[in-house]
Amino acid sequence: QGQVVESGGGLVQPGGSLRLSCVASGIIFSNYFMAWYRQGPGKQRELVAVITNKGTTNYLDSVKGRFTISRDNAKNTVYLQMNSLKPEDTAVYYCSARGLPWGQGTQVTVSS
Repeated sequence: QGQVVESGGGLVQPGGSLRLSCVASGIIFSNYFMAWYRQGPGKQRELVAVITNKGTTNYLDSVKGRFTISRDNAKNTVYLQMNSLKPEDTAVYYCSARGLPWGQGTQVTVSS
């Protein structure tokens, strides 16, 4: 069975940057839409960004202009570049591909 494995989270100060990575296996990666979700403390999981198999992207309004989703089909990897981070971006970040189970996610904490 396929899976996704996220990495790249950590503790960062407000205004800082992080790049998350997600490697997917068990699928023909280039055919799939890929997405990043997040779940903050006491909050529901929300869709942050999506990239289609053609490379079209879409973002949650609160991250537009700060986050960038990209993909490398040769590496079966999707990225989330996060700039100008804010405390409200603190969450566990998950990547998603249709039909694959959720991974363990990667914790992002934005705090001074």
